[in-house]
Amino acid sequence: MGHNEHLIAPSHPWINFRVDLRSLEPLVWMALGECVSKCEHVANTPLRPGIRDELHLVYLAKGVQATTAIEGNTLSEQEVIERIQHKSVLPPSREYLGREADNIISACNQIGQAIAEGRDKQITVALLCDYNADVLRNLKLNEGVVPGQLRRHGVGVGMYRGPDHNYVPELMERLCQWLNRFDFDMPELPPEAGGILKAILAHLYVAWIHPFGDGNGRTTRLVELDILMRSGIPSPAAHLLSNHYNATRSEYYRQLDAASCRKTPMGFVEYAIRGFLDGLREQLERVTSQTRDIVWRNFVHESFREMRSEVARRQQHVVLDLSLQPESVDKVEIPTLTPRLREAYARKTSKTLSRDLSKLLKMDLLIASRGKYSPNRKLIEAFLPMRRNKKRTEIESENRK
Repeated sequence: MGHNEHLIAPSHPWINFRVDLRSLEPLVWMALGECVSKCEHVANTPLRPGIRDELHLVYLAKGVQATTAIEGNTLSEQEVIERIQHKSVLPPSREYLGREADNIISACNQIGQAIAEGRDKQITVALLCDYNADVLRNLKLNEGVVPGQLRRHGVGVGMYRGPDHNYVPELMERLCQWLNRFDFDMPELPPEAGGILKAILAHLYVAWIHPFGDGNGRTTRLVELDILMRSGIPSPAAHLLSNHYNATRSEYYRQLDAASCRKTPMGFVEYAIRGFLDGLREQLERVTSQTRDIVWRNFVHESFREMRSEVARRQQHVVLDLSLQPESVDKVEIPTLTPRLREAYARKTSKTLSRDLSKLLKMDLLIASRGKYSPNRKLIEAFLPMRRNKKRTEIESENRK
């Protein structure tokens, strides 16, 4: 596709709005398919409301922190979370860092809200200018930088120089037309897969054109987020590419340079897809962990369904409250572990606790080791489909080497 487009910026012949996906390796296509599958799992796994909101908060914070950190912002992920929750109090000397994060938080929320309400628009130059204005709002800028306006001077990052500013308006118009119309000559491609490819290419092309006087990187990642979400990628997953770029920052810049030197986007596309998949695997593991926690809690409640005494209720609370702990808990700490356990054991002796723990061990709901107790979550593994022990197979294969 795109074989008739004329070259706009002779100094940058690689900005030609062409892509030949046939050069992607089969393993990259497999990785892209796995990305789509894992996005579906993330999107269609029901979670408790508190966990769902926490997942959204954590990955929004990760995305915002990554997007700003690449540009030199030093706020931590926790500081960004506090900024999202309007709990952050930064000293005056660091408040500008908070404003940078606030701008990205606001823009991300606006993108999410627009798409949730069905107001997602086509990619236009005006939309990209709006994103740049959002990125630079209330920040101190160098002379000649006008938020939301295409640049009228030369810019660059490191050794890379963007095209002459006279070419920028036409380059941006052509980019938006290209992004809005093409399907990679592969109409059978799932929308999510096409969206991932389109988002990565949009990122690369905006970075190549460098259309604004400042905030190009942050604007680029907002465009990428927009395209991912409008193609059906769930919001927690849509922030993962920014995380990948930040976590592999030196490789990110190397891939950007290599793409222009080789005059092809395919290396950058492969780098981004593989990083996106790694992030999705980690995110899905977190989602699966929460799902298993729900199954475990339901199993505990089911185990006590026929037992309605005060003693049974107290023992049930012991299991459930121990399930909230990241590590096993010493026996003497259990009666004061949570407010409801403190109340339940306030007038009880240590013998009562011993009897309760003994009962729970007999029910296989707890396991004990060296005076410490933890929930026996392995019980719910019986609910999983039968499959070959993958871990054992990997160990056997390693031993044969």
